[in-house]
Amino acid sequence: MTATARAAAAQGAASAEQAGRAAPVSRPASPAPQATADSARNSSQSLRRALTILDALRHDAARGLSLVELADVLGTHKSTVSRLLAPLVEVHLVRRTPAGRFVLGAGTLRLGQAYLEGLDLRTVAEPHLADLMRASGATCHLVVRDGLDVVYIDKQENTAVVRMASRIGHRMPLYCTGVGKAILAASDVDLLESVLAHPLSAVTARTLTDPDALRAELRTVAQRGYAIDDRENETEVRCVAAAVVDHTETAIGALSVSALASHMPPARVRELGPLVVQAARAVSAGMGSVRCGYEPTGRNA
Repeated sequence: MTATARAAAAQGAASAEQAGRAAPVSRPASPAPQATADSARNSSQSLRRALTILDALRHDAARGLSLVELADVLGTHKSTVSRLLAPLVEVHLVRRTPAGRFVLGAGTLRLGQAYLEGLDLRTVAEPHLADLMRASGATCHLVVRDGLDVVYIDKQENTAVVRMASRIGHRMPLYCTGVGKAILAASDVDLLESVLAHPLSAVTARTLTDPDALRAELRTVAQRGYAIDDRENETEVRCVAAAVVDHTETAIGALSVSALASHMPPARVRELGPLVVQAARAVSAGMGSVRCGYEPTGRNA
């Protein structure tokens, strides 16, 4: 090869190398941002519609709903409802009956059982009890019912004020405590009759020991929403309490605000009552109470 040919070959190779470096690498095109947003929005809308189907079936669990009825609930076409139902049926959250109606499936039972097994009253109540303590500036208690007694299972104390003598694990009768009267007022009459089958011993001079007086007091508690222990359990302590119910709307416990009577005059009791009721309803919702605001579609998550 002559010198001229070698030079030409070298120049050609350099040009080819430069062209190779300049050539862009071919990559798959990224989806447009608007397309990605639309896809996420559509998925979210489908999920909400599927949850609406489950909630609609919950309200008519025995009879179920037809495809047409579900389309009316969602305000959409039957074809859209069919598309949403398919994965729900596949994972057994929805079942189609021989008559062609749709009812909740066994998968919802498994989810419900898992939810209930994970519930712990003290854990659910803890943040609400702490908020109530800060809002009231007083000591707050959480109790559960055990037979004809209440047992204190949590206590949030304002250390800037006089300390309460109560302690976790302490047991007191239902009839002479604010928390106990709140539970009694929210329970079946059978529980009250069990209490009244025993003498109502006076714990203080203000304890209600007359069965008729206790019955009248519990009617007032039920109407008002909260109970008052007006120095009935401790001579110098007032208490405002409200019941906590679970997913079966059964009173399982109560929470309260307690302070020395000198720090909690009647006017303050009336101010604290709605705060205690609000906190008790929040805890009840966390325990699955529909009446107190729990929404299976996730509003309490």
